Amino acid sequence: DSEILARGLPASPGAAIGRVVFTADKARDMAESGEKVILVRTETSPEDIEGMSLAEGILTSRGGMTSHAAVVARGMGKCCIVGCGDIDVNEEKKVFITKSGVEIKEGDWITLDGNTGEVIKGKIRVVEPTLDEYFSQLMEWADKYRKLSVRANADTPHDTMVAVKFGAEGIGLCRTEHMFFEESRIRAVREMILSPDSEGRKKALSKLLPMQKGDFKAIFEIMHGKPVTIRLIDPPLHEFLPKEEEDIEELAREMNITTETLKSKIKELEEFNPMLGHRGCRLGITYPEIIEMQTEAIIRAAIEVTKEGKSVTPEIMIPFVGDYREFEFVRRVIDKTAKKVMEEEGVKINYRVGTMIEIPRSALMADEIAKGSEFFSFGTNDLTQMTFGFSRDDSGKFLPVYMKNRILDFDPFQTIDRAGVAQLIRMAVEKGKSTRRDIKFGICGEHGGDPKSVELCHEMGLNYVSCSPYRIPVAKLAAAQAAIKAS
Repeated sequence: DSEILARGLPASPGAAIGRVVFTADKARDMAESGEKVILVRTETSPEDIEGMSLAEGILTSRGGMTSHAAVVARGMGKCCIVGCGDIDVNEEKKVFITKSGVEIKEGDWITLDGNTGEVIKGKIRVVEPTLDEYFSQLMEWADKYRKLSVRANADTPHDTMVAVKFGAEGIGLCRTEHMFFEESRIRAVREMILSPDSEGRKKALSKLLPMQKGDFKAIFEIMHGKPVTIRLIDPPLHEFLPKEEEDIEELAREMNITTETLKSKIKELEEFNPMLGHRGCRLGITYPEIIEMQTEAIIRAAIEVTKEGKSVTPEIMIPFVGDYREFEFVRRVIDKTAKKVMEEEGVKINYRVGTMIEIPRSALMADEIAKGSEFFSFGTNDLTQMTFGFSRDDSGKFLPVYMKNRILDFDPFQTIDRAGVAQLIRMAVEKGKSTRRDIKFGICGEHGGDPKSVELCHEMGLNYVSCSPYRIPVAKLAAAQAAIKAS
């Protein structure tokens, strides 16, 4: 008898019931007062993280299976539907309207089915999942036969504990920028961005240092010596600045600058194509003080854990590298900073430095990059995006039509494309090994939790896959099946 309002892409499984809200702030306010909420947005951005974490589920009218909402929701284990073109979201009027003309206002109840992508009007009875002894037995069998190691994508100590609960053998991707959006930190980040010179940026970064160090230390302690791969800052800086007029005015008052000055800076940082813009290692090359702060935080955290008699295996990952000279520049900053901190503390930390292979050119140049890189982690979300020329945030508009007409047999953001993307991965593996025989390989895109992609990773001889904590059991089972099939 339930009324299905709309259908979108089932980005993260499960079910969620809650009252509709249209802003992260409203999600926070209502959740803190004990209300269950569903965050509905046209699309999410990093500044929505707090609201997303407190919502029961997330619904967006735009985006594909590797959009911001999809990736973050899977990492949090939250039900999420994206690319729901059946609804027109008006965040200003706080309402969404379906194709059939049904109007859902803020405060109305809806139910999300993350397995089918259905948005249902009202409240539907849901059942909490449980893990029994059969699940444990299945995981034991999987661990016995699989060859691939399975790590987790985890950005916070809480995510890391969930990962350990599901049997993660390391952290394959810790996205440091997600730590920046907490209320206690975002002001220091914005102060850094708005500083006119290096000294001002360093002063602001010094406020972030102890916070980042604390996060890394907690993650190292939870992982008990298992490898932790920390990706240095990746997104463009404009993502950390406010977008709403009210928020811009409030930040201007806090920073003691005029609203016009702040708006001018925001406009200056805007990019026509931020996915290909001033991000990743390009930020570290332009503002090396950011890399210095993050490296110091990682090494100091590792030293503190070591002094407590515990083992630690930090891996520092440089994102968005397309040329070996980019890698070499950032590596020099990392090594110089690490050496200085270790000499100050009188403790030696064995850390590794590697890179993400997510730009096709980096796969072509893998033999050169491997001269300085001790591991490659394939960022298959961006690698797929740039190999196909598909925007991962907009592909939901046309990929279903492509699959319906058999132009594509599957969504390449869900399963690795064997014909094209996999060729680049194979090439990078071969070229990397030709330069550095002991180099390690893994993937950290969302494909790490897809069974067909896990089988492909086994075939290509990768060392590990990394996926959201809640997909670890699927990845382990797929890795075992791939090993048995190959034998």
